[in-house]
Amino acid sequence: MSSLTYDLTLAGLSVGAAAALTGIGLVVTYRATGVLNFAHGAIAMVCAYVLRGCVVEWGLPLWLAAAVTLLVLAPGIGVLLERFVFRPLSVPGGDPARTLVASLGVFVLLVGGAALVWGQGARDDAPELVSADPWGQLAVVAVLAAGVGAVIRWTRFGRELRAVVDDRELAALGGIDADRVAAAGWAFGSFTAGLTGVLLAPYVRLDPYGLPLLVMEVVAVAVAARMRSLAVAVAVALGIGVAQSQLTRLHPSGWGEPLLQAVGANLFVVALLVAALVLPGIGARDALPRAATARVPIPPGAWIVAVVLFLLPLGFAGGDLHTSVQVPALGVILLSLVVVTGRGGQISLGQAAYAGLGALFTALLAAGRFPGLPRLPELAALAVAVVLVAPFGLLTGRPAIHRRGLALALATFAVGVAVSRFVFAQPYATHGLLLGRPAGFDGDRAYYVLELALLAAALLATHALRRGRLGRALAAMRDHEPGASAAGVRVPSLKVLAFVAGAALAALGGGMLGMGLRAFDPAAYDPVRSLLWFAAVVVLGADNTLGALAAAALLVGLDAGARGGVAAALIGILALLVGRFPEGPHEALRTATVRLRPVRPRRALTPLGTGVRARLRSGEGERGRGVVPTGATGTTGATGTTGATGMTGATGTTGTTGATGRTGATGATGATAQAGAGAGRSAGGGGDVTAPGPPTGPAAEAGPPVAGRPSTGADAQREARGPESGGRESGGRESGGGRPAATGPAPRRRRPSTPAPPPRSPGGSPTAPGPGRGSAERSEEGARRAPSPAAPSAPLLVARRLRARYGGFTALDGVDLDVRPGRITAVVGPNGAGKSTLFHCLAGTLRPARGQVLFDRRDITRLPAHARTRLGIARTFQQLAVFPSLTVAENVRVGAEHGRIVDPDAVERALRLLGLDGPARALPAAGLPTGALRRVELARAVAGGPAVLLLDEPAAGLDTTEVTALARVLKALAADGTALLVVEHDLDLVAGLADVVHVMTTGRIVVSGPPDRVLDALREQESA
Repeated sequence: MSSLTYDLTLAGLSVGAAAALTGIGLVVTYRATGVLNFAHGAIAMVCAYVLRGCVVEWGLPLWLAAAVTLLVLAPGIGVLLERFVFRPLSVPGGDPARTLVASLGVFVLLVGGAALVWGQGARDDAPELVSADPWGQLAVVAVLAAGVGAVIRWTRFGRELRAVVDDRELAALGGIDADRVAAAGWAFGSFTAGLTGVLLAPYVRLDPYGLPLLVMEVVAVAVAARMRSLAVAVAVALGIGVAQSQLTRLHPSGWGEPLLQAVGANLFVVALLVAALVLPGIGARDALPRAATARVPIPPGAWIVAVVLFLLPLGFAGGDLHTSVQVPALGVILLSLVVVTGRGGQISLGQAAYAGLGALFTALLAAGRFPGLPRLPELAALAVAVVLVAPFGLLTGRPAIHRRGLALALATFAVGVAVSRFVFAQPYATHGLLLGRPAGFDGDRAYYVLELALLAAALLATHALRRGRLGRALAAMRDHEPGASAAGVRVPSLKVLAFVAGAALAALGGGMLGMGLRAFDPAAYDPVRSLLWFAAVVVLGADNTLGALAAAALLVGLDAGARGGVAAALIGILALLVGRFPEGPHEALRTATVRLRPVRPRRALTPLGTGVRARLRSGEGERGRGVVPTGATGTTGATGTTGATGMTGATGTTGTTGATGRTGATGATGATAQAGAGAGRSAGGGGDVTAPGPPTGPAAEAGPPVAGRPSTGADAQREARGPESGGRESGGRESGGGRPAATGPAPRRRRPSTPAPPPRSPGGSPTAPGPGRGSAERSEEGARRAPSPAAPSAPLLVARRLRARYGGFTALDGVDLDVRPGRITAVVGPNGAGKSTLFHCLAGTLRPARGQVLFDRRDITRLPAHARTRLGIARTFQQLAVFPSLTVAENVRVGAEHGRIVDPDAVERALRLLGLDGPARALPAAGLPTGALRRVELARAVAGGPAVLLLDEPAAGLDTTEVTALARVLKALAADGTALLVVEHDLDLVAGLADVVHVMTTGRIVVSGPPDRVLDALREQESA
C-alpha cells in the first residue's frame, strides 16, 4: 500500500469514526424511544461550545471540562428532553408525528440559543480532546459499539429495551419501567452527540449552523442500518469515510469538474440521498398531526389588522424599509409550506432548496447566463424561473407517494441538503451573481408595492386550493389518507400536485427575496432555514395563511436586531409545546379565552315563570303524541299511524316517507328510500345528531319498541331521538336527559325486523316497482321475503387462491370467495383468522403474494384502492375514516365526486338515505358521536354509486338501536342490487343480516353456507 493511500485511509477512518458515533447515538435513541433525534447535531454543537468555553475562556483543565461536558451536561440534556418534551408525547393514543415536530423544535431552539449566547461567527480555537491520529477515535468507537451491543444483547436492561421498542404499552403492563428505559436511551444518545461534537470541533468550523448540519448529514449511516443494527451503522460510516477520503485523489477536468469534486467532498450527502430515496422507508406510521377539530375561520377583523400592518412599512425609510422588503417574499415562501403541509398534510423539510433555485434561476436568466435561453427582463425572468422550478417538485413529490412521516421527512431533508451542496455551492452560484430589480421598481418603496401585489396573488392561489372539488380532496387526504383513497381520491396524483404547487410558490418567494437583497446569497437558503421555516409554519398553524404571514414578520423582525437567533429560539420554544397545543398557539389562546370568560349565573324563575314553563312543557308533550318529529316524513299507513321511521313493521303496518319512490344513491327503489329514512330518523332524529331533552308525557312512560308489534307515536318519538337520548354507546356515554346509563351488561341485541328485498328478476337485479303502484303497496312488497332464485346471479367480486404473508406468517392461504349482487355476504372468525387481510386484498390496500381479485370478470389485483373505488368498489373502515375538518355534507360530497357515478343529486340522496339531510349536514364531522360518524362514512361510500360495498365491522361502537337502523339500510341496499361483503364479530347481527356466511380460521375459509346452519354449527363447536 502506497504512503498516499495509507494516509488517505487513516484520514477517512477518522471521519468515519465521528460518523459512526453519530450513527450509534441515533440508533440507540431510536430503539429506546422510537424517535429520530433531529436535534442530535444541535446537542453536539452545544457540547462543543461548552467545552471550548470551559477550557479557553474559564481556564479549566481539559480533563475536568471534558468530564463535566460529556458525563454531566450531555446526558442531562437527554434526560431533560425525555422528561419534559418527549415523555408527554408518548402517552397511549398520542400522535407519533408530534415527536418529529418537537425534535425539530429542539434543534431550532438550540441553534437559536447558541447564536444568541455565542454569536454567529465561527470559532477555530476548540480544544483537541483526542489526537488527530485516527486510531484513538477508532478505539473509542469500537469500545462504545461493543459495550452497547453487549448491553442490549446480554443484560436485563437490553431485554427491557427490546421489549419497549416492540410494544411500549405491553412492556409497561409486564412491569417494565418504560420511562426509565427511554430516559437511559436519551441520556446515552446525547452523550454520543456530545462526544461527536467535541471530536469534530477542532477540525471543522464551529458555528451554530455549520456543525449541526454537518452532523445531521451523516444520518445516512443510521438509515442504512434500518435504525436497528449498530454493526451495520459502524461499517457503513467507516466505509463512506474511507471512500470519501480516497476520492480526493481524483482530479477531473472539464465542465463536470466542480460537480465531481463536490460529490467527492460530500459523499455522506450522496449516501443520505440514496438511503432516503431508494431504501424502504422507516417510520411510516408517523405523519403530520391531523386536525382533531373543525377549522375555525379567521375573523375578518384579523385580516384587516394584517393588511394594515403590511401597509405600514410604506411609511418607513432607510434600513427599516430595506428590512421590511424581506417580509412579503418570505411570506410567499411560507405559503408554499401551507400548500404542502397545511393543505396536503405532507412533511417537507426542503422548501429552502426550491426557494434558492427560484432565486438562482431568476439571477441566471436576468444575467443571460442560463443555458439555452436569452437574457430576460427581471419580471419575465422571475416568471420563467417559477415555471422551470415547479417540475423539480417531483423530486419530493414522487417519494411522497410511498412514504409518510419520518421517511418522507428524511427524503425531503436529503433533497434540500443535496441541492445546497451540489448546486448552490458551485462557482457559478457563489462568485458575484447579482440580481437587479424590475424596471420602475428599483427603489425599496416601489419594490415593496410590487411584492405586496405578488403576495396577494399567492394568497389567492393558496385560498383557491381550499375551495371546490380540489380543496375537499386535499382536506380529505390530509385528514385521513386511507379514507381519501377509499373515497376515490387519486392520492398519488394529489401529493405530486401539492409538491409541484409548493415548489412553484417557493420559487416565486425565493426570486422575490433575491431581488430584495439584490444578489443571490446561498446562505439565505441553507438547509437549516428549511427546518426553521417548517417549524414556524407548523406551530403557528399549518393550514392558516394568516399564521404564515405572521411567521414571516416574526422571523424577519426579530432577527433584524443586533443579535440573530431570537426568532429561532422563540419558534423552538413554541415547537416544544406542540404536544400540549397541537392546533397551534392561536387555537390554544382562543380556547383559554373561552375558558376564562366568566359564566353568568342563571337567574331563578319566579313562581309565575315556573308555572308557565311547566304548562308549556306539558302542552308540548300532549302535542307530541303520535306526531312525527320535525325532519321525519312518515304518514299514516294502511293500518294506522307508523313511527317516525316510516318503515314497514313486522306486522305489516305501513308508512311512507318523503323519499318513497325516489331512486337512492345507488339507484335505490322505494324500499331503500323508506329504509334509509327510517334508519336516519331512528339513529338521529331527522338528521339532528345532537341529543334532545328527555321525553315528557306518555312518550316517556312507554317502553322501547318491540319487534313484532306496530310502532306507536311514543315509540316514534323515542326512536327519533336516537341513541343519544337513551341507551349507552360502547364509548361509555351516559344516556340523554342527564340520567346515567345502566352499568349492568348490555342487553342482547334483537334480530332487526327488517323488510326483505323485493323480488328479483332472473338476472339477479331487483324488480322495479311499477309506476302505478302506491307507496303502501311497495312497502308491503318490500316486507315479503322473495324466494331465492333457482339460478343465482353471477358473482360480481371474485377472489381466487389469494395468498398473503407477513414475514414468515401466512395470513391468507388459498382463499376463494364470491360476492354476488343483491346479496349480503358475511365473513366471521376469531382474531387472527385473516379476515382483515382478506378485506384489504379486496379493497386494494394490500396486494396479495399470489392469487387474483376479479371485478366483473376484470382482473383488478394490481389496482390501487382509489382505482377500485372509481370502478365501483366502495368500503368503510373498522376505525372510523371520516374527515374531521369537513362538514357532514362535504364528507359525503367527496365520495360523490370521486365515485363510480358522478351524479349531482347523489349527495342529497345519500344524506337523505342515512338521515343526515337535516341540520346535521352543516355540522363539522369533528366531535360527532360514533353513531353519526358511522352514518357519515356509510353515506360517503354510498354516494359514489358503488356496485360492491365492503363493510369492515360496521357495528363497532354502535348501540342496539343504531345497529337495528344500520341493518335496515344494509338490507335495503342489498334489495336494490348492491353486493355487500360484511366482516363482523357480532354473530346476532350476522344471523339476521347475511345471506351467506363464511367462517375463516388460520387464513382459510373452513365453512360456508346459510347463516342459520353455519352459525348454529359454530355455536355448537364453541360450546363443545
